[in-house]
Amino acid sequence: MKKAVVLLSGGLDSATTLAIARNRQFECYTLSVDYGQRHRSELEAAKKVAQSLDSYTHQVIKLDLTTFGGSALTDRAIEIPTSGKSAKIPVTYVPARNTIMLSLALAWAETLDSQDIFIGVNAVDYSGYPDCRAEYITAFENMANLATKAAIEGKRLTIHAPLMHLTKKEIIQEGIALVVDYSLTVSCYQADELGRACGVCDSCRIRIAGFEAAGKTDPTRYLVNL
Repeated sequence: MKKAVVLLSGGLDSATTLAIARNRQFECYTLSVDYGQRHRSELEAAKKVAQSLDSYTHQVIKLDLTTFGGSALTDRAIEIPTSGKSAKIPVTYVPARNTIMLSLALAWAETLDSQDIFIGVNAVDYSGYPDCRAEYITAFENMANLATKAAIEGKRLTIHAPLMHLTKKEIIQEGIALVVDYSLTVSCYQADELGRACGVCDSCRIRIAGFEAAGKTDPTRYLVNL
């Protein structure tokens, strides 16, 4: 089996991405980043998802982005927006987060002699983050193949973003077909220590709408009565 590094946040999208990678017959090495995020229960969710989907090994790297702040997810002085999606890039955007995470995945992939990295970014039903777009993934892949010893020696790296053009409904349907246990996942930007979701942040709203569109019950535990 070929090896793949899979970025795993513990949310719905990354869990589905891991299931897709496994279904494509990759031996999956899952990577989570403890960057000081407000919704820290997602890290525990990631461990459970990795175990349930047979990750070969799961690593958590600690990298404190609260030093810089600049996001509602890394600075508790900035409130999580709960009024629905905005035309602007929301304050939950974490500067350079996907670039940092992909760089860490790239380093691990090279040491594993792996030519494949999976990331669960999506450019349809998402919060509008610039580092979730297809052109960004293409640019990072091009950079990775200029920057690594492995690529220079002929082992070209591929960044897989299998959810890029799917709606949340389609992502959920794909995950259910691949027997993803969505009760293990945490999507909420301000989930409590038990993983219970607020039900009103942007991420919760997108998740709720996705399950409704798919005609499925969302197994997430919500703090509000939806």
